[in-house]
Amino acid sequence: MIHEEVTRQIIGDAIEVHRHWGPGLYEEIYERSLCRELTLRNLDFDNQLAVPLVYKGEAVGDNLRLDLWVEKTMIVELKAVAELLPIHEAQLLTYMKLTKSRVGLLVSFNVPVLKQGIRRLVL
Repeated sequence: MIHEEVTRQIIGDAIEVHRHWGPGLYEEIYERSLCRELTLRNLDFDNQLAVPLVYKGEAVGDNLRLDLWVEKTMIVELKAVAELLPIHEAQLLTYMKLTKSRVGLLVSFNVPVLKQGIRRLVL
């Protein structure tokens, strides 16, 4: 049940951000604005969370950076692209597996109506 409520809150916040700015800005502006909305709702989140990449006990490469990890249960990956592609879904699924998050949201703000730019993925 927590996933449904948190999902609803995040989508509502993202819609609020999209209503304010509309499409066409950099991802960073949407991310900062969504962080402000999450703070106003008193949701716990980590922004640009570093996730180490370890292969067979050894660190390999740089850490991944998650856009948002909300309530320690849900990954939110933000985009400002014209179209969400399968690679974006694959990226989110990988982040979900690495953090053991069952639910993830993929949100692209570069759409006329935000509903067109939201995908919810479940492991």
